[in-house]
Formats: sequence, C-alpha cells, structure tokens
Amino acid sequence: MKNINIVLYSPEIPQNTGNISRTAAVTGAALHIIRPIGFEISDRTLKRAGLDYWDKLDVTYYDDAEDFAEKNPDAEIYYFSAKGTHCYTDIVYPERVFLMFGRESVGLPEELLEAHRERCVRIPMLPDVRCLNLSNSVAIAVYEALRQRGFPGFSFCGALGGE
Repeated sequence: MKNINIVLYSPEIPQNTGNISRTAAVTGAALHIIRPIGFEISDRTLKRAGLDYWDKLDVTYYDDAEDFAEKNPDAEIYYFSAKGTHCYTDIVYPERVFLMFGRESVGLPEELLEAHRERCVRIPMLPDVRCLNLSNSVAIAVYEALRQRGFPGFSFCGALGGE
C-alpha cells in the first residue's frame, strides 16, 4: 500500500488526469479513479499527457463512491475543495493519506463535503477567481505531504544544488 494516495472523483478532462498520473508516478503516489469518468482511459491525450510514465503507475479504478469506500474502509481522507474551511498547509497529514479531488466542472459532491466538513481543505487563492487547475491542485497537495515527510528517498535537481 502506498502512503500517499491521490483520489480523483469522476474526472472529466483527460489531459488533467494524464498530468496527475505523471505526478503520481514521479512521487510514488498511488492513483485512485472513481467512475464515471468523462473520457476513455485509452484516450490518446490521456496517455500523451502521462508520457512514458503510465506503466509506472499504481492505479485503481472504482465503479462509484460506494465501491471506493468499501475497498478503503480505514482511509484517512482529506477533501480538497474551494469550500474547504482549513488551509491545506495547516493539516498534519498522516503517514497513509488519501487526498481526494472532485470533478473539474463542479468539484466534490456537496453531501460528501457536508459529511466530512472537518477534513475539507482548500488551497488559498485570490477572491473573485474560480479555482486552480485540477492537476496543479493535486501537485500542490502531494508535494505538501511529501515536504512534511522530508522528501524521503527523493533526489534533487541541479537547480537546488544537487548533482
């Protein structure tokens, strides 16, 4: 089992899911995709966005939210939403964490947010703008969880002084 788990609740845009799959592959995170999905997994734009990382992915598909809940009964989930009440950097993420993100057009279902209000988090943004791109939001969240762990086992690029 992976320690960082990215959960996409009914994603709609293949390029976002492809970019997220790439983030998952380079960070060692598992990717969980809850159906329905707004595109075909074989869609060339999805594979293109993930490039040669698709075979390095740990990806699991679920028929619906109930299927996900049944197969992950002890999951500690944080729900990312513009309606979240906690800043994503104020959370101390557990060792094994699930970071859930909603559809690009509407986010996570309101009933899900209401049922888990204490675990709803947001990424700060300026007022009067709708939201960040989904793949950007996922990357921000995953790297915050990794930062809290000290980036164990990661190498650093030359720009950071590594070789």
